[in-house]
Amino acid sequence: MPQLPAAFQQQMQHLLAADYPAFADALGTLPPVSIRLNGRKPAFDTAGLLPVPWCADGFYLPERPVFTLDPLFQAGAYYVQEASSMLLAEAIRQTVGARKPYTGQPHVRALDLCAAPGGKTTLMASVLPLDSLLVCNEVIRSRVPILRENIDKWGYANVVVANHDPDDFAPLTGFFDLVMVDAPCSGEGLFRKDPRAVDEWSPDHVQLCSARQKRILSAAAPLVAERGWLIYSTCTYNDAENLDNVRFLTQQGFENVPLALPDDWGVVTRTTEGSVGYQCYPHQVRGEGFFISVFRKKLGGESAPISKGRGLKSARPVHHKQLGTLRTYLRDPDAFSYWQKPNDELIAVPVALEKDLVLIDSALRNKGFGIAMGQFKGTDFLPDHALALSTELTPDLPGLDLDRDDALRYFKKENLTATNVPKGWLLARYQGLPLGWLKGLGNRVNNYLPKEWRIRMDIPEF
Repeated sequence: MPQLPAAFQQQMQHLLAADYPAFADALGTLPPVSIRLNGRKPAFDTAGLLPVPWCADGFYLPERPVFTLDPLFQAGAYYVQEASSMLLAEAIRQTVGARKPYTGQPHVRALDLCAAPGGKTTLMASVLPLDSLLVCNEVIRSRVPILRENIDKWGYANVVVANHDPDDFAPLTGFFDLVMVDAPCSGEGLFRKDPRAVDEWSPDHVQLCSARQKRILSAAAPLVAERGWLIYSTCTYNDAENLDNVRFLTQQGFENVPLALPDDWGVVTRTTEGSVGYQCYPHQVRGEGFFISVFRKKLGGESAPISKGRGLKSARPVHHKQLGTLRTYLRDPDAFSYWQKPNDELIAVPVALEKDLVLIDSALRNKGFGIAMGQFKGTDFLPDHALALSTELTPDLPGLDLDRDDALRYFKKENLTATNVPKGWLLARYQGLPLGWLKGLGNRVNNYLPKEWRIRMDIPEF
């Protein structure tokens, strides 16, 4: 990796004292490789793998494979996530995951405010109570497609994808039981994993990031309900971006809440003026640099908004003649209502979350929610790729089981050779998991993988 900046070395020598040589040596080693499983798509064999101590679904791999060429990865069976950042799972388990929400509704409302590419969002979707509402937001428009893709792969119907500045969420003041702020930072904790971050680092950049983080936290704080939770994290080490922002939040009507973490995890407790955060260092945990701190909102503040609408403003109910077709694709069709967007795309919305989604639909302009079902072309229904990946899809649909070679050919968007296949829509499956849609034509099948999902790299011979 590049030579560490002198100012960064001085900073870390001050923070770590006698531990600094071990820290510097760790930065010269290969970073560990870790994944987190999708509990609703059980297909990955974890036999012999070392588990991540703080996340039940996390595992270390002995080496880094070419994930793009793994059909299970493409199907959403797991997410490639840095192990230290999975500490969020334990923070949620000890906070909102162990307590009922306080906003009066029966489910948890959660927001991942800085979400792309989707690692924290998919983790939250997995560990929050099953009936939760989860909004994931990314302010940078160019990063929304990768967020959307990862959410589609994960396949959960309760996730809203939004593209807004944090200040745009003001109409949802007091609405969320949990707000996650994984703030954009100077990236010190990624120096080993991404050496380019070393070249971008400077003391001025640290101060710029700290100021930006305070602006994001100022917008996030009012969104938390009374006695609700805010979790703040970065992938950096310095006090300006970590402990200084812990102090800042305690001045915004929050109390800092300690976590109970076993000593043998190697996570370092950092304190300042009675406040506490938790730091992962690469010489003490099997992972990269990561900081996390947990807060609970004190009593007082504005009440959560209440939905007064009776339907989505951005969609209309699906025509009753089309309902029969749509319902055949879902495991529990009665758990959803069905809507048509202005562009004729059809979505299925969880009935249990419909009132909240009506409010979000009114408050936010750039968002998408529900299961993307597809659309009708005349009387023909064209199912959406996201529907194939949804965990709400019925298992009774006809399909074609593929081996690894054919699964990769599918993701190269090649037409597959098959005989005596039924006519109509078929699921391409690999090890029992849907990959996407095929259309049977009797003596051949057409590949309906969206072109933007196509694997462009060369596939070696097996």
